[in-house]
Amino acid sequence: MDARPRYDRATETLDPPFAILDLDAMRANAADLVRRAGGKPIRVATKSIRCRPVLERIMAMDGFHGLMAFTLPEALWLARSGFADILVAYPTADRAALAELAGDPRLAREITVTVDSVEHLDYVDDVVADVHPRPEIRICLDIDAGYIAFGGKFRAGALRSTVREPEQAADLAAEIAKRPGFRLAGLMAYEAQIAGVGDAPPGNPAMTRAIRLMQQRSARELVMRRGRVVNAVRQFCDLDFVNGGGTGSIERTVREKAVTEVAAGSGFFHPRLFDFYRAFTGHPAAFFALPVVRRPGPATVTVLGGGYLASGPAGPSRLPQPYLPPGLRYAPDEGAGEVQTPLLGEAAEDLRVGDRVWFRHAKAGELCERFAALHLIEGDDLVGTVPTYRGEGKTFL
Repeated sequence: MDARPRYDRATETLDPPFAILDLDAMRANAADLVRRAGGKPIRVATKSIRCRPVLERIMAMDGFHGLMAFTLPEALWLARSGFADILVAYPTADRAALAELAGDPRLAREITVTVDSVEHLDYVDDVVADVHPRPEIRICLDIDAGYIAFGGKFRAGALRSTVREPEQAADLAAEIAKRPGFRLAGLMAYEAQIAGVGDAPPGNPAMTRAIRLMQQRSARELVMRRGRVVNAVRQFCDLDFVNGGGTGSIERTVREKAVTEVAAGSGFFHPRLFDFYRAFTGHPAAFFALPVVRRPGPATVTVLGGGYLASGPAGPSRLPQPYLPPGLRYAPDEGAGEVQTPLLGEAAEDLRVGDRVWFRHAKAGELCERFAALHLIEGDDLVGTVPTYRGEGKTFL
């Protein structure tokens, strides 16, 4: 059945704006992630979900083990809610959260914090110096997985860690090993230039060729360097995990012997930016509905709100996608507006005041920063409503 009438009927008692999650589509996406992982466990990236009940549903499925949080306060909250094995993937400077972690042995067993410098260790040491007795704090070492070429004149990948080479990783591992109260438990290296960049962008063949060439060379370079880094670090400790990859690179990353697990988050919802990969085809699962409130001209309607732009470099790729009915586009001089959004196209002729337009967000988790709840659709029915982080009063960033 066509998705638009199905979603309209299932939510006919709701007044937009609101957000929905198609559970059938999400489960199909989850199954495909597991297939692509080829038996290696998938750590679920919470920044792409931001909804505790949905995280619980995902963690109840086979193939998923552990969470990848984006802040330490979020990880503490999730651990107190019953989630286990939580990696905070970004360094923290939150003194209150660090003191809470150090003051509770159970939390310290379940949460791993990330560092990429001695400065991070010094900071944590200073914050928790007065906590007695102090449990061992689990540490993950973040490695720069970016691709560098032409003598450093070209770089692709997120600007993250200061640690890149095996010798640097070994030096920091040695520093962690000799400090009381710390244990190096894991290593992560996120290849954003592969996992987060689609290799089939529309309408630009030259760019497509350049992306594919960069990703091929980056993958060859990284498989060797990551393996050497892991071997160097293992001289100082037994690692519980080596994390790599993301939704866009799972099948590449799991082939590396050094990698014990992969991360994924956006693949569950399959937002607009993940339409442009050759290796997989997902099912759009998360949407928001906006009501038509004006018909200001021929083939033109205006919906309420809509300015839910995604983070990253500013441009059209960060705009939500008017998805259903198909064929709508933004007015070039207004785009997605704070309180209203004009939409153009022949499909607008059939829309009336009160009708819904269904949108996809460009990214995954940022949708849940805009809405307090996700309405769950299964088949033709609305089967429940669950709070997002925002709906539970949590805004971690």
